[in-house]
Amino acid sequence: MFKGHCFPKSIILQAVYFKFRFGLSYRDIEELMAIRGVKVDHATIQRWVFKFTPLLEKEFNKRKKAVGKRWRMDETYIKVKGQWRYLYRAVDKQGNTVDFLLTKRRQRMSAQSFLIKAIGNNGKPELINIDKSGANKHAIRVYNKRSFSKIKIRQCKYLNNIVEQDHRFIKKRILDGLGFKEFESAKRTLTGIEMVHMIKKEQLVSNKKSMFKSFYSLAA
Repeated sequence: MFKGHCFPKSIILQAVYFKFRFGLSYRDIEELMAIRGVKVDHATIQRWVFKFTPLLEKEFNKRKKAVGKRWRMDETYIKVKGQWRYLYRAVDKQGNTVDFLLTKRRQRMSAQSFLIKAIGNNGKPELINIDKSGANKHAIRVYNKRSFSKIKIRQCKYLNNIVEQDHRFIKKRILDGLGFKEFESAKRTLTGIEMVHMIKKEQLVSNKKSMFKSFYSLAA
């Protein structure tokens, strides 16, 4: 994974972790690394995040703990290059992150894409709680029809408070930084933020005592 890079794995992962954990700008991370005696350009750190995030996510998904069978599904808004994009997310009854997907539009196909991704990574739930969103309701009904499933739909707004609270953590992390200028970059950075958030919620199978060591173990 790290073969051919001028910097060792420990340095690369530390810089990438800083971006995901603390919502710093790339220039902030460049300064922090310089304080630690490592001279690396902020553009290089950005390339590391872009390159290694999908690889770390793949390993994370292999070791992610199983989630519950009752989900809370919702979407929130993320600004990318001055335009609103839509982040679909789901958590289980205990607040564990089920899955997430950043899309360019809020429509039925986006909700369906998210549902297919979430089920593909986590298995079928027995029930999904949603708000009054017609797109989410339609997505579940279409999935049930096409796959001969019987996922129950429950529309109760206050039961979705748990996922709405979880949205706030992710959005705060984004607001702490300088925002996103490209959609693909936003997708990969959000993936990293979600991964670290799940590590914090102890959703990664790991015997490491610290969050960073657990994150580091993904590249072991």
